[in-house]
Amino acid sequence: MMNLVPRIASRNDLRWLDDDFGDLFEGFFRPARRIEPTRDFLPAVDVSEDDNGYVVRAELPGVKKEDIDVTLEDGLLTISADTKTESEEKEGERVIRRERRYGKYSRSLRLGTQVDEGKVKANYKDGILELVLPKSEAVKPKRIAVDVG
Repeated sequence: MMNLVPRIASRNDLRWLDDDFGDLFEGFFRPARRIEPTRDFLPAVDVSEDDNGYVVRAELPGVKKEDIDVTLEDGLLTISADTKTESEEKEGERVIRRERRYGKYSRSLRLGTQVDEGKVKANYKDGILELVLPKSEAVKPKRIAVDVG
């Protein structure tokens, strides 16, 4: 005759559950890896488009205006910048923690060849680089008037 009483798992049967959950949470709560100063950082960007062109806003915290380089060639927009480490320590002072990013920023976006390269404008304020990239007249939408006949 078949036994209809449910089997109660022993503690030994559930060891795999502890191991799997332990691995899951260990990875989740492990501190983030240290950012190496030799790697390029990807600045966060917002890109918007309307009928007249594109607007690109890039975060470049701690970057001086003269350390920003923007190029637009064959529809490829490249933003690069560099921040230097502040290594000055005052006498009797020691650094306990350093989390701010220092190094190269670099980001490229393909916008296509429809940008009028001669009319691009750039503005930098409060760590945000704003680029206004007008579309060339050839690709702007054309409104066609319809006559009532």
